[in-house]
Amino acid sequence: MSLKTERRAIHVDQSELLCKKGCGYYGNPAWQGFCSKCWREEYQKARQKQIQEDWELAERLQREEEEAYASSQGAQGGQPSLGFAKFEEKKSNEKTRKVTTVKKFFTASSKSVQKKDMKEPKAPSPSLTRQYSIETDRVSKEFIEFLKTYHKAGHDVYKQCKVFLEAVQHKKESNIEELSEYTQDFYQNTADKLQMYWKVPPNKVEEAMDQIEKFIMTRLYKHVFCPETTDDEKKDLAVQKRIRALHWVTLQMLCVPVNEDIPEVSDMVVKAITDIIEMDSKRIPRDKLACITGCSKQIFNAIRTTKNEPASADDFLPTLIYIVLKANPPRLQSNIQYITRFCNPSRLMTGEDGYYFTNLCCAIAFIEKLDAQSLNLSEEEFNRYMSGQASPKKHDSDIWDADTCPGVKQMHRNLDLLSQLSERQERIVTEAKKLEKDLIDWTDDVTREVQDIVEKYPLNIKSSTQALASIDSENVEDDRLPPPLQPQVYAG
Repeated sequence: MSLKTERRAIHVDQSELLCKKGCGYYGNPAWQGFCSKCWREEYQKARQKQIQEDWELAERLQREEEEAYASSQGAQGGQPSLGFAKFEEKKSNEKTRKVTTVKKFFTASSKSVQKKDMKEPKAPSPSLTRQYSIETDRVSKEFIEFLKTYHKAGHDVYKQCKVFLEAVQHKKESNIEELSEYTQDFYQNTADKLQMYWKVPPNKVEEAMDQIEKFIMTRLYKHVFCPETTDDEKKDLAVQKRIRALHWVTLQMLCVPVNEDIPEVSDMVVKAITDIIEMDSKRIPRDKLACITGCSKQIFNAIRTTKNEPASADDFLPTLIYIVLKANPPRLQSNIQYITRFCNPSRLMTGEDGYYFTNLCCAIAFIEKLDAQSLNLSEEEFNRYMSGQASPKKHDSDIWDADTCPGVKQMHRNLDLLSQLSERQERIVTEAKKLEKDLIDWTDDVTREVQDIVEKYPLNIKSSTQALASIDSENVEDDRLPPPLQPQVYAG
């Protein structure tokens, strides 16, 4: 199979990374392929439509209730009529449907856990609480010092941030998607005020928004990162388990143009893995994005060093998939969701941060659906590797480095031997089962053929009409016997 055919399985056209509405910004799988701006527009349209439907439903219920009440006045003994009782049942069903519809729309992909059913979260350790407090105080001081350069605008921004944080404190029990929408609105409104009302230059607006995000998200991190009302943790475990099952995937299978035998390239691969793992230790969405960007730049450098030419997008994505498989970053889905929900949307829509983040989302999607065809393997090989029954050969004995540990060489030789023995045993078991089946089939065929012959040619035994002479009786026909058999009489 050619190199082009091998890459086709994990190729993503650059147009697929853009918003499917055609606005030119980067899309995101979490936003159903829309960019942040278009997703919020679609979300607002859907919400307005739902509000309008709920309003019309409320008006209709009010009219029906008034009509039913008027008709119930004529019922005897002041008892509600049968029609009114049916109306009450209908109204109750309508209200139940309304509540269910609203919950489905405003709830995240997973079902929200009822407060009474939620387990009481464990209290953080005192040392962790002190660490958060120290970092929060440091970030607050840095934010205040930064805003001093903005004079009046800085004072108003700080006031708006305090109002926002106080409002979020009252919304802690709200759905995480509602908090995300509220935060995105705050980002957008603050950026518009800085640029239009306070006449701050665009470059200064971007810098201010980075500091605003750092200030508010440092305080909100422990409340909005991987909340218990979502299934983020469940997705983390599923992705982690999937990556562990794919630990055997090699550079050659993904057609990764990186040569780890070059020391410089090997160092870049290690740095890329370190950057993607370090993402989980950051608390600010922008810092997490910086880790993704740092990892991606190391990948581009490794490809360029290996090929002695600039890397292409077709080279980058397979290499990013390989790095993710090698690193198996902790809480990967939680970090992706956190960035998607609470990062300044302008960073995800344009620029290198948005490009690298979109590629990471695509890499995770490919890992989740990676199959035998993507790796140019047969289904049998892929299933055996996934189940751990076998593993692809890592090295041949003649290409080991001179300084490689003998124990490592022996370990790989033993693994290859065990793999071969396992294959032989499987073949023997398969052939034995086949032989057993053939013997059973042969026995059945012979039995059936014998039965057919017996039924076709039955055995009929005819009885003799002449009585058999006793051996001691007088034989009157002895003279007809040949001489040796004629009885001889001796005189007594």
